Amino acid sequence: MENNITIYMQEPDGSVTSHEAPTDMGLSLMEFLKASEYDILATCGGMALCATCCVDVLEGEEKLNEMTDDEYAMLDTLPDLLPNSRLACQLQLHNNMDGLKVKLHGVS
Repeated sequence: MENNITIYMQEPDGSVTSHEAPTDMGLSLMEFLKASEYDILATCGGMALCATCCVDVLEGEEKLNEMTDDEYAMLDTLPDLLPNSRLACQLQLHNNMDGLKVKLHGVS
């Protein structure tokens, strides 16, 4: 069984880069993006308490788990919240997320 998926990241300049992400290590999208050297603060360490790991899901939103009340409450504090915004710390990488395309929230 394949334990890697491809995550697409829209860069600030509009280009898209692909990243191979392991699904067998229990990583969240936030942990993977930090490890890939994206500028994510993740101030709270992945506890859905700060919203500094917010991403906008450009493709594949239907592949993600349901948003929890905690995640929704934290996202609701953002002044520029989009309908497709999610906290990357709350998205555990799994095989059916293959092809997910995101960008860092607030990066035009």
